[in-house]
Amino acid sequence: MSDHPICPCGRQTAYEECCGQYHSGAPAPTPETLMRSRFSAFVQNKADYLMATWHPSTRPEHLDLSDSPDWVGLSVLASDTNEDRGRVHFRAYYRAGGQWRFLEEHSEFVRESGRWFYVSGETRDESFKPGRNDACLCGSGRKFKRCCG
Repeated sequence: MSDHPICPCGRQTAYEECCGQYHSGAPAPTPETLMRSRFSAFVQNKADYLMATWHPSTRPEHLDLSDSPDWVGLSVLASDTNEDRGRVHFRAYYRAGGQWRFLEEHSEFVRESGRWFYVSGETRDESFKPGRNDACLCGSGRKFKRCCG
């Protein structure tokens, strides 16, 4: 087992070898990789990275992450790329007020000058109750009851 922290994006890879390289300036090679690195940026409160990877046509003027929930896990449900356009369907799991919730999004991405940018997404936010014997949402590989439950 590595002494390096596991990346929050769910790939079970050391952060430095995964999203850390994109947070340090390397371009994400695919829309899915960009989306995973953006999830990690939300977990780590890296608003500058989120703004830099948000397409200027839809990027807000400011991004305040002070009220961001406790993000705990990510599941990519589908991902596809067609030349300079991409889509990613994912669920991001979090805790809010003692309740488990997920944000599900169908995201749109565009590549310009060799870099992928997040453009927009259609979202839904729902509560749910994980099963005690389900795999933990954080991606640890342990049962929910023995980990985050």
